[in-house]
Amino acid sequence: MTVQNSKLKSQNHNSKLKTDLRVRSYYYSIIVIKFLEILPSKRIYRVIGDQLLRSATSIGANIIEAKSSSSKRDFIKYYEIALKSANETKYWLGLLRDATVADKKEISKLLIEVEEISKMLAASLLTLKKKR
Repeated sequence: MTVQNSKLKSQNHNSKLKTDLRVRSYYYSIIVIKFLEILPSKRIYRVIGDQLLRSATSIGANIIEAKSSSSKRDFIKYYEIALKSANETKYWLGLLRDATVADKKEISKLLIEVEEISKMLAASLLTLKKKR
């Protein structure tokens, strides 16, 4: 394979990653898990970290559930739950950013990504509800 073909495949993979909500939410879950591993072991971090872990991983889990739903109505319901989980994730990250000494740069990156995922979910929901 030539360097040009390699670059092209890489670009296609990266563009798919940016547009494929399932893939993007999966990798977001992994990034959050890795972030939580580096938090201090104080009780406050464990409590908020547990909530963050639940909400962040719930985004992708509900997108996967939507893909296997039996009706359009169920599909929409799972996307709505995924959006709610994304919003909850923003809340927990905001708390960590504003009330603790956690790495604010890393939290900002996580917030930017979950905001983009939220926008993708919201746009999908608007489209789906218009086609009802």
